[in-house]
Amino acid sequence: MRILVIEDEPKLAKAVKEGLEADDYSVSVAHSGEDGFYQLCQGRFDLAILDVMLPGRDGFEILKSVRQMGHLMPILLLTARDAVEDRVRGLDSGADDYLVKPFAFPELQARVRALLRRGATETFAPSRLGDLEIDIARRSVNRGGRRIDLTAKEFEILLYLFRHKGRVVSREMLVRDVWKEPGRHTSLDNVIDVHVNHLRKKLDDNYSRKLLHTVRGLGFVLREEET
Repeated sequence: MRILVIEDEPKLAKAVKEGLEADDYSVSVAHSGEDGFYQLCQGRFDLAILDVMLPGRDGFEILKSVRQMGHLMPILLLTARDAVEDRVRGLDSGADDYLVKPFAFPELQARVRALLRRGATETFAPSRLGDLEIDIARRSVNRGGRRIDLTAKEFEILLYLFRHKGRVVSREMLVRDVWKEPGRHTSLDNVIDVHVNHLRKKLDDNYSRKLLHTVRGLGFVLREEET
């Protein structure tokens, strides 16, 4: 199980990381809101432990953004504030649980176990856009009840577009986040276009309502056509 700890207090982050690793979890740490948000968008985590008060993006903003992008992993909020309105705001923004500092580590362990049990069935629930269904756990795609066979890279592109559905995804974003080459020296635009065209044919050729669209000069967007 992979856990991301987003906490700007170095001693607390270190203690949580070491404690969870002793329970045989794989733990990554981010010390700022920006780094935490980036890692959440890039990695495949089973759980995130998110501090509310962070430099850069705060925990509420990160939480709202990742939920809007379609990330469904359980998220446990940590905060030094015990106000009811803060707990309500966090839960309404998409948090799965809430723990107030200072806390006893055994309580954190128990909450982590509970969220991971729940997340085992919820994190990879099938995601839908119109008649398109993406099952992340099985890495399978169906449209209108018909299975669509994708290559590994086509599936990664589709999942990335789905997590940004309704918003334009640039080629630069795909290079950075799907191809994992932020410091590229040669253009991958043609490679990306070939993969996206293959994906579009598989998704849309047999259907009147198109889902994958090119936005000239900007990139691509996954959305249902308006009737």
